[in-house]
Amino acid sequence: MEARPMRVLVTGGSGLLGKAIEHVVHQEGGKLEGEEWFFLSSKDANLTDLEQTKAAFEKYRPTHVIHLAAKVGGLYLHMRENLHFLRDNLKINDNVLQTAHESGVTKVVSCLSSCIFPDKTTYPIDETMIHNGLPHDSNFGYSHAKRMIDIQNRAYFQQYGHHYTAVIPTNVFGPYDNFNVENGHVLSALMNKTYKAKNDGTPLTVCGSGAPRRQFVYSLDLGRLMVWVLREYEEISPLILSVGEDDEVSIRDAVGMIAEALDFNGEIHYDTTMSDGQMKKTASNSKLRRYRPDFTFTPLREAVQMTCDWFTANYDIART
Repeated sequence: MEARPMRVLVTGGSGLLGKAIEHVVHQEGGKLEGEEWFFLSSKDANLTDLEQTKAAFEKYRPTHVIHLAAKVGGLYLHMRENLHFLRDNLKINDNVLQTAHESGVTKVVSCLSSCIFPDKTTYPIDETMIHNGLPHDSNFGYSHAKRMIDIQNRAYFQQYGHHYTAVIPTNVFGPYDNFNVENGHVLSALMNKTYKAKNDGTPLTVCGSGAPRRQFVYSLDLGRLMVWVLREYEEISPLILSVGEDDEVSIRDAVGMIAEALDFNGEIHYDTTMSDGQMKKTASNSKLRRYRPDFTFTPLREAVQMTCDWFTANYDIART
């Protein structure tokens, strides 16, 4: 993209997607000669604090940024703390983008979420529909904060010509995820629940009916696509990174894959007194396919097996 080698700062570098990108860069040959990659964790800098954000940029002097850092959680935590998710993420995103601007960063790729799309919409959703209505009420704070990145990207381009863009992954899972039963995302929380139920010899209780449908993306697939976006994607408008519409599965089907992967043969109960959240968020990956028609996603059953294997092998260090 330019003559001098890239110096890439990855915020949220110790999380699920940060670890996947690190694997792609260092283990799969994703790093080109002369490049330097830095993976920033919350222990290195609290990005809700402007001075700490500036200090991190001064230390690493990035030419490019992949912005993954966010305050995140599972459905029920979002429902309890919408204000905290709104305020913290607005601070993080504004601090990172403004500091990137002041530091002369060439390109920023931020990570949004499929939950930002309108709750009442037609399917499949695509990149043009982000601001067409209110997001689902369960996580409106986080969703609005994430939507603002798209607004900021457009404004930085209009006012300064900056190449700041964003990707929108659907439900991501994989090694190094947050497997906490209360606060983790659905697949990883269910993996931990199933693991505990097997060890304790108790039934597995799944929150909700199991009917909601999701498009799940393996984190290493997403890491490979993120590195490509940083190098090749030139649009300011966001890009959905997802498996196809036909690959959408129900939570109930996903639970079956997890039970199989962990060899859980006990009873499975669905607690229908608990909220299901959004019943579907079907996203179109047709724009991605125009750019990458031959990209192969890891089949879900295989990716679930690899993640369960990682979780059981690394239980002592996994976030639980």
